[in-house]
Amino acid sequence: MRYVFLCSLLCFAPLSFRMGKHLSFFLLLFSFISGNSFDNINYACSKVDCQIIQKGCPCFNPDNLINHASIAMNLYYQSMGRNVWNCDFKGSGLIVISDPSYGNCLYA
Repeated sequence: MRYVFLCSLLCFAPLSFRMGKHLSFFLLLFSFISGNSFDNINYACSKVDCQIIQKGCPCFNPDNLINHASIAMNLYYQSMGRNVWNCDFKGSGLIVISDPSYGNCLYA
């Protein structure tokens, strides 16, 4: 998995930042799982720290493309200011207001 080597942040870094009173998150749409998902992960992780999705970190499991892409794309979306234009990724994702955190993987 090439994208693992592009990422380098502490495993326990927060995935979202508070913007006003509302939080929003960015997730990969299930129907867009493809080779572009790897491109999205590589692009996002070249701009933000994605170590949180590496083996042994809280967001590694489930170890699948949709999980890793959603987290990487959300990290990018959060760090760039949560603007609609920060989540283009060729229409492969969706902005949501429901917190997708699970277990020890906290999006906010």
